[in-house]
Amino acid sequence: MPTSTRLKLSLLMFLQYFIWGTWYVTMGPYLNETLKFSGPQLGLAYGATALAAIVSPFFVGMVADRFFATEKIMAVLHLVGGALLLYISTLTTFGTFYPLLLIYTLCYMPTLALANSLSFRQMTDPGKEFPGIRVLGTIGWIVAGYAIGVLGFGTSAGMFRTAAAASIALGLYSFALPHTPPTSTGGKVQLRDILGLDALALMKERSFAIFVLGSFLICIPLQFYYGLAGTFLSEIGVADVSSKMTLGQWSEIGFMLLMPFFFVRLGIKWMMIVGMLAWTVRYALFALGDAGSGMWMLYVGILLHGICYDFFFVTGQIYVDKKAPAHLRGAAQGFIAFVTLGVGMFIGSLVFGPVVDAYKLVDASGAVGHDWSAIWVYPAAAAAVVMVLFFVMFNDRVETAPAK
Repeated sequence: MPTSTRLKLSLLMFLQYFIWGTWYVTMGPYLNETLKFSGPQLGLAYGATALAAIVSPFFVGMVADRFFATEKIMAVLHLVGGALLLYISTLTTFGTFYPLLLIYTLCYMPTLALANSLSFRQMTDPGKEFPGIRVLGTIGWIVAGYAIGVLGFGTSAGMFRTAAAASIALGLYSFALPHTPPTSTGGKVQLRDILGLDALALMKERSFAIFVLGSFLICIPLQFYYGLAGTFLSEIGVADVSSKMTLGQWSEIGFMLLMPFFFVRLGIKWMMIVGMLAWTVRYALFALGDAGSGMWMLYVGILLHGICYDFFFVTGQIYVDKKAPAHLRGAAQGFIAFVTLGVGMFIGSLVFGPVVDAYKLVDASGAVGHDWSAIWVYPAAAAAVVMVLFFVMFNDRVETAPAK
């Protein structure tokens, strides 16, 4: 790959995840403390990205792959997204905020897959070339967290205005990306192709079915972290939440580099079990920690993100790639993303809102808080139950199914 192309794709990944990182972590404290939204409303707001993840395959499969060049679609989506983010920053009622946030996520989420596909199309050996480029996305997320902290936008609408500026910049920059024309200009569009439903044939094998079920169930308590961690830390008095949360991304990079070492020694089943255990431990630490003498527990809980994410999600993607025959690998990855990041995470967002409201506390002065120790028990217990069931029922044989 030419150096100029590598640099262009690296900047693409940096901006792509910088945009998301500027608002996703600190939206919770902003909605909870500044706009005074309820727990269920907070859950719906964080469920917007999951809903968009469910819809995105339709957009990518029906439009992006068939009618327009990828870089032009990305340009339009990010420019429209930037305008939406600017408008969102002015909204203060849930009835106006949520519909616009949902529309924005419907613009943004397809660009994740589009950025990947555009990058892959420029590579001769994606297995070797993509990781070095994709890591710039994680760095972009980290830089976004520090930027929001330095700018003091952790509980203000400034986070959305920062994201809007980055989105408009990426929209304009997208016109300079390598030309990537549509790959499927003919043929009938079928729902099963878009959602990867051909991968359902793999469900006939018990181990794969258990893997899918376990992945779906574990994503329900996982959404507690993505939707509530920032709100939790801010409410209990932790300063500069956005930059502290980036420790999880640093951990993610470190454990990604160590994964080959652990694969040889643990294998897929134990890698995933360790990942599930890490989620349970993380939530237990959040339940026990505080912003004073127990701050070390919160730091450890954040730093566990590398194990939580890499050992579960990345290992799961590798398992799917090994189990599926060559002609079904793309469909299988799409199906797993639909089940976990889409359906599983959305259900999780519906669950954590009522739990948060059930443990709302109001002191004598009228200030609203929450019994976070009680809240974190729920995802900790749920993750532990899924882990035990997965340990008992899952077999990690990875013989590739015969091609048909």
